[in-house]
Amino acid sequence: MTETTAAKPATKARASKAKAAPAAAAAFPDFEAFAMPKMEVPAAFREVTEKGIENAREAYAKVKTAAEDATDLMEDTFETSRQGVVEFNHKAVDAAKANVDATFSFMKDIMSVKTVAEAIELQSTFARQQFDTLSAQTKEMQELATKLGTDVSAPVKEAVEKSFKDLKVN
Repeated sequence: MTETTAAKPATKARASKAKAAPAAAAAFPDFEAFAMPKMEVPAAFREVTEKGIENAREAYAKVKTAAEDATDLMEDTFETSRQGVVEFNHKAVDAAKANVDATFSFMKDIMSVKTVAEAIELQSTFARQQFDTLSAQTKEMQELATKLGTDVSAPVKEAVEKSFKDLKVN
């Protein structure tokens, strides 16, 4: 019973729309002022229009391909950036851990000294070692940052060069 009841309102709605359509047509008769003259389109105009449509399709295909290439490039660039930043952060954490370990070791050693001269010598040695360590860590981080910059910019550079090359050919 529910199926028949649900079908009746839909049928009534269709019937009322069908009645409304002829009523609307009768209310707005065709006016001559708005009628389009029936004329034959010249073959040359048709040809130019078809050529324009074909050119538009070709341009669309090129733009679509370029957009897909740009999307792929962005995805690759972001993935390369992500991997590089993770690696850079791991190096930074490793460097911080090494520095903290060295500092704790120094603090343990400085607490066991017997003379001021021994403390000064220990502190000088620690400072020299930390300077050398910091210099090496800085150099390593700089090389990693340079590599990351190169890895991220290389695909973009290639894509730009390819785009200009394609433009020159066309």
